[in-house]
Amino acid sequence: MNLQTLLRGTRVQLTALTQDDLPIVAAWYQDTEFMRLLDATPAHPKTAESLRTWLDDAQKASDGYLFGIRLLDDDALIGFIELDGILWTHGNAWFSIAISPREYWEQGYGTEAARLALTYAFQELNMHRVQATVFSYNRRSMAMFERLGFRHEGAFREFLHRDGQRYDMLLYGILRHEFEKPIGMTV
Repeated sequence: MNLQTLLRGTRVQLTALTQDDLPIVAAWYQDTEFMRLLDATPAHPKTAESLRTWLDDAQKASDGYLFGIRLLDDDALIGFIELDGILWTHGNAWFSIAISPREYWEQGYGTEAARLALTYAFQELNMHRVQATVFSYNRRSMAMFERLGFRHEGAFREFLHRDGQRYDMLLYGILRHEFEKPIGMTV
């Protein structure tokens, strides 16, 4: 498998995220729901300039990889994926994904992009484990993680306080052998 096919699916591909992409990403950060699905910090709009530091830091990092998610048919940027916080000696990485605008939600693009990123993590980076957190109100992400073979491993109970309610932050993880085994096959 060469790098191009490693990062290329049937409908999306993972590419470099560039400074030219920042105005598009900044537009996503004008959507409160997008921000509240992605981050536990208070939702606040971001500008392309404020995202520049995030991108610069990601590009310099020795413990992470940031990819843009682009449609194959027109090269439109519809999201990003991060593998970060990598502990090389243990083969562990954190995973996060964002898809926007909303017209691309629930279309399978996130699942395809996540599968590409997991293949990259396990085959190219030689990771043993990939983990992610998701807020208990984010049913779409929980379903995606479970489709990909992630296991629900625990909860940071009542971690978030939003709109007068408390929500758990759930921990999901997947091991290389769980990702690589054919679906439906028992261990």
